[in-house]
Amino acid sequence: MTDLPCPPFTLEVEAGPGAVRLGLVGDLDYDTSEQLVERAQACLAAEPAPQALVLDCSGLRVCDSSGVSALLQIHRDTTSRGVVLQLRNAPDFFRRTLEVTGIRHLFVLDGADDRGERERAQDGPPPAGDRYRTVPPPVPSG
Repeated sequence: MTDLPCPPFTLEVEAGPGAVRLGLVGDLDYDTSEQLVERAQACLAAEPAPQALVLDCSGLRVCDSSGVSALLQIHRDTTSRGVVLQLRNAPDFFRRTLEVTGIRHLFVLDGADDRGERERAQDGPPPAGDRYRTVPPPVPSG
């Protein structure tokens, strides 16, 4: 069997007033997720610190569990610094991945600027009734 060449994963960095944009191109997977985390952390450590970190996902082809883990690490890093994390141009497969894994509420998608979405991204899980209902833990039998 012949291995098909995999296009390289690249990160395009663009700094603007108050925000840094990282353009993701290729596969965000086990081999590349650490590269994204390191680049995002370097951008967050820059002076002056950005108010927003924008991940442009228009060139994203794949996102596996390592990619999801990288996004969660970046979310922790931005939240601890008070930086808004935005995911722009997220392909449909990527949006489904965020929904299925239950982490969609952590991210501002497509630069949505409404206060409610930003607060949900900072505060944690969606309120009961958004999609899932809260179930109390079982009572021990005895």
